[in-house]
Amino acid sequence: MKFITSLLISTLWLAAPQWGNDFSKAQNEANQNHRYILLNFCGSDWCGPCIKLKRDIFESADFEQYASQHLVLVRADFPRLKKNQLDAKLTSHNESLADKYNSQGKFPLTVLVDAHGKVVKEWEGYPASMSTQSLINDIDAVINSKQ
Repeated sequence: MKFITSLLISTLWLAAPQWGNDFSKAQNEANQNHRYILLNFCGSDWCGPCIKLKRDIFESADFEQYASQHLVLVRADFPRLKKNQLDAKLTSHNESLADKYNSQGKFPLTVLVDAHGKVVKEWEGYPASMSTQSLINDIDAVINSKQ
């Protein structure tokens, strides 16, 4: 019985969508699989609303299930603590994403982008009214309006 439980947990863990950091790769995947890209700008070690958004929404089972079927996930992180600093190449990549999609430096900022890089919806901050289901409904409404 323990083996079956472990296997089930492993399968669920592997099925959870992974947040990538390579936007070009995400565009290729979105194009091939007819999906949208959800790009999240965060400060993982200093931005309270970013941390809360990740924990409460993005790591929820409902969001992970939805994302695995509809989205390609990309996180552009901007940590401040020295121990959490990204390598120079990834920092430069994230800065170029910010130049294009987050020029005002808002945190958190979540952007729904089509496979061609066109912004179709943005969510600024972590509004009190946002829930996992409201975010899923917003994304669905955009996706359905584009079909």
